Amino acid sequence: MTLSPRELAQLVDHTLLAPTASIADVAELAREAAELGTYSICVSPSMLPLPFTPSVKVATVAGFPSGKHTPAAKAFEAAESVRHGADEVDMVIDIGALKAGDAAHTQAEIAAVREAIPAPAVLKVIIESAALTDEEIVAACQAAEAAGADFVKTSTGFHPAGGASTHAVALMRATVGDRLGVKASGGIRDWEAAQAMVAAGASRLGLSGTAAVLDGGTSTGY
Repeated sequence: MTLSPRELAQLVDHTLLAPTASIADVAELAREAAELGTYSICVSPSMLPLPFTPSVKVATVAGFPSGKHTPAAKAFEAAESVRHGADEVDMVIDIGALKAGDAAHTQAEIAAVREAIPAPAVLKVIIESAALTDEEIVAACQAAEAAGADFVKTSTGFHPAGGASTHAVALMRATVGDRLGVKASGGIRDWEAAQAMVAAGASRLGLSGTAAVLDGGTSTGY
């Protein structure tokens, strides 16, 4: 089933994680989010607390973008962000540890962040799927579920291996079933790609060019 632009917008974390972003840029992001009807804005932790009250949810990141931070550092960063107004935190796992076969470390670091930001804060786990084998994607998703995460997420959008793929999204959805959300992020730049991710099983999308993606749906008559 093809979603309308309005329906698709409601799945979007409207994202600005550029190192050069200013608070004025974040204010414009929030204005766009309200106009487009997105689910949230996603901004860097240094932007929090926001000097204004957005009309949408606020998401941020932890251990971003490399994931090569200690579990304690990720937990502290996540907790501080929630104290400063974040509703959701997208944490990056230590990809190297997972690829070395240490899924126990992956589960432990996710659990540390989960303990630091209990519900109702939402925890998404970025696994950098383009850098993983299918078996590693499954292992990462299983670790995230066992540790109490709410979502698994494909990508930071900063890794040289690439961003989201429909194959990875479908595999992540098959692994977590309907128990967790699946967020597709990284390299989703047009209407067709966004719809394909949803069809593959994504329940949330991370987009920086949200308006252009939604305009593509309008131009096709949906």
